[in-house]
Amino acid sequence: MCGRFVRTSTRDEIALKFGVTRFINVDLHPRYNVAPSQSVEAIVRDDLDTCLEPMRWGFSPSPQSKLAPINARAETVAASLLFRNAFHRHRCLVVADGFYEWRKDGARKTPFFVHLRSSDPFGLAGIWCLQRATEGTPIVTCAILTCGANELMAQIHNRMPVILLPGVRERWLDANTDPGDLRGMLKPLPSEELDAYPVSTFVNSPRHDSPECIRRVGA
Repeated sequence: MCGRFVRTSTRDEIALKFGVTRFINVDLHPRYNVAPSQSVEAIVRDDLDTCLEPMRWGFSPSPQSKLAPINARAETVAASLLFRNAFHRHRCLVVADGFYEWRKDGARKTPFFVHLRSSDPFGLAGIWCLQRATEGTPIVTCAILTCGANELMAQIHNRMPVILLPGVRERWLDANTDPGDLRGMLKPLPSEELDAYPVSTFVNSPRHDSPECIRRVGA
């Protein structure tokens, strides 16, 4: 799964790496411990622009819904009653610079920070929906797609987020991309693209949001 991540890239870096041309109501201060139900920065494409805008992490079409899943399984997203419309019509990229996963070591869990070896920001494949409310401003909510783990991640957890690199992510955002092509994108990034190292359990609390969260510990 993907339950916490980091987004420290700046406005200029996001514009350069992702071709974002419009920034909508986003505060791009560094975030070291993004958690479910919080706002995330996501990229969508309209007829004129590639836009970065806030979304709430937890897919929920209605404020009355008791479910707000943060992840959608790549294997079933195209057929899921909850997700299939968004998969075909409302795709996004959640901007991240790394993510956390916890490895079970007996009775304890060890957190790991995972990032690209290049240290570049990357896009997590996402889907979104507009939460329909009877009062107030509508809220855009989202979920991150996950797939089976690559060889590196399998040493930590059996699943990982779908990471889309340049060339692929443009087609993910394109409304005209064939569904079969979309499904073909939902696979683990090769292990050689990633690095992972253990970090302190300081990151376990979503109240902690500082560079200490990504500090390497141990060997």
